[in-house]
Amino acid sequence: MLFGNTFHVFSYEWKKSCFKFHAPYSDLSYALEAEKGGARAILMAVQVYIIKYCLFVRNREENIPLQSLCEISQTEQENTLAESLRDILWTAGEGRKATVCLVTTDTYFTPNIDYKVDNLTERLQLFEFFGKEAAQKFICDHIQCFKGEGSHGVILFLYSLLFSRTLERASPHVFNGFQKFDSEGGVQELLHGVLARSDVGYLHWNKEEVEHYRPLQVGSMLKTPKLPIWLCNINGTYSVLFSTNRLLLSDWKMEHIFDLYLYNGQPSQKKTVHLTVDTHSHHWEKNHCEESDPEKRFPSVEMAIRTKWEGAAINWNGTVPFF
Repeated sequence: MLFGNTFHVFSYEWKKSCFKFHAPYSDLSYALEAEKGGARAILMAVQVYIIKYCLFVRNREENIPLQSLCEISQTEQENTLAESLRDILWTAGEGRKATVCLVTTDTYFTPNIDYKVDNLTERLQLFEFFGKEAAQKFICDHIQCFKGEGSHGVILFLYSLLFSRTLERASPHVFNGFQKFDSEGGVQELLHGVLARSDVGYLHWNKEEVEHYRPLQVGSMLKTPKLPIWLCNINGTYSVLFSTNRLLLSDWKMEHIFDLYLYNGQPSQKKTVHLTVDTHSHHWEKNHCEESDPEKRFPSVEMAIRTKWEGAAINWNGTVPFF
């Protein structure tokens, strides 16, 4: 399912990836470290749930200061990670079950000629849970299996996610509801999209797709989630956008001028980027028209934000725009 064959194995970057936070009580104490490579997409998806937990589950206030994300201890980091992993697995299992994969010393099947050994997959043991609290306690008790150096933590979580969702129910589509698709041979196929408004959202912007007139259309169920946190796929690189205002998406008046925060996981980022979004000025193209570099005229982060707030002007508040 992951690689399309049984001869491909995880790269060194994948195998060394685990859920590692920045230092406690630092500007990025809420944030996972994420290097380049495929594992970064998983890390940023989990990061979305960590922010959800820190801002909107642990707190009940409508507007939480960003500073609260900088005051997280190591114990709180571990608890937040366990809560986030369980939340994702339980959601994937449609609120009925979660499967957690851990690696053991035993080998559970004998590889044959059609399978390339990776010294990990053949040693997986699956633990199934039909209660939310039991899954939470198990992940908490085994949190080092996901965050420790050399734990293969991201791979273990990815396998846990696959087994919790089950292979039959997986769907890659991000549009609302169902769409009919004419496949080869004239057979109509029903494609399964997103059926309900999500807790957290998703934004997508790819310069090449736009240049070739085939941009991916993300539906409103993901563009307008219940909470103002978005996983962003920008030119194939994943990052997280969020607001500290719980009610941002529940009152249109709040969407005139508002703050968003950006974390992209790159080692060069030392603090959370502060953006101010103005949906009423509509001067953004005029402000950038003197730039010759297309990326400076239309920074991809800004273009991703405009897939949700069309025509918005974005102020980087002193940070040099990147992407």
